Amino acid sequence: MTDFFPGFEARRIKTSGAEINLVTGGSGPPLLLLHGYPQTHLMWRKLAPRLAREFTLVIPDLRGYGDSSKPPAGQDNENYSKRALALDQVETMAALGFERFMVAGHDRGARVAHRLGRDHAEQIERMALLDIVPTLYRFETIDQKSATSSWHWFFLLQPRGFPERLIGSEAEFFLRHQFAGLLREPAKLEPEAFAEYLRCFKNPETIRATCDEYRAGASIDLEHDRADRGRKLTMPLLMLWGKRSAQGSGYDVLAVWRAHAENVSGHGIDSGHFIPEEAPEEAYQALREFFAAGNSR
Repeated sequence: MTDFFPGFEARRIKTSGAEINLVTGGSGPPLLLLHGYPQTHLMWRKLAPRLAREFTLVIPDLRGYGDSSKPPAGQDNENYSKRALALDQVETMAALGFERFMVAGHDRGARVAHRLGRDHAEQIERMALLDIVPTLYRFETIDQKSATSSWHWFFLLQPRGFPERLIGSEAEFFLRHQFAGLLREPAKLEPEAFAEYLRCFKNPETIRATCDEYRAGASIDLEHDRADRGRKLTMPLLMLWGKRSAQGSGYDVLAVWRAHAENVSGHGIDSGHFIPEEAPEEAYQALREFFAAGNSR
């Protein structure tokens, strides 16, 4: 996997609930980068070499994704709650010697980062979230247009075994459909990158585990989010969204997040949903400026 991250080191770290596959490299303050669905840590390949000049990067596969382990879902999907996935990252960073760190997350990784900010606020210095609104807010306000564009939210959470069997019968077709629907410029995804995504995605356990993660997102995660309703994040928060993505065009992203956090900034990027794939230069500039500002104090 380090072929996509030259000069980085591959590591595997055991947490209290999983084994986390990652690459790490660079120098400077620690910065955790979290990927989304249906991707792996590979999604950061275009930004990592430049960010590594100023930051020590930790780029993992989330539990259930990529080459990280895929435990059973547990009662109420608790093993794939964002709380469980966030704890993986805290324990991984601690194993690498980092008690406080910055974090950027895209898509599902942004939802894990949001939970990091809720459960481990004292350890998060700065946070950047790419192309999401809060999960609870989205479920409570979703309309026909948004539900149509995010149909997979409701497909993947169906009873265990149903989506897994359908996806598994045509895993490559499903993966290509996901990228085609959300990647506004398909040429930005190199064939060798797609092949690596497919290697991981077609594993039946990956299909099962990622469905469990979406099931958790529509069940236990909402319980945790309701318990936090009205409590705002306090660390600096950067929001980036794709101007041509369904979430970016469907919400007043900054207004939504200002109801959930005290210190919010951000802007849209001319991109679809997969910002680091489609607009790596713009994503790099925004993330570098935001995280470097935290080191100027």
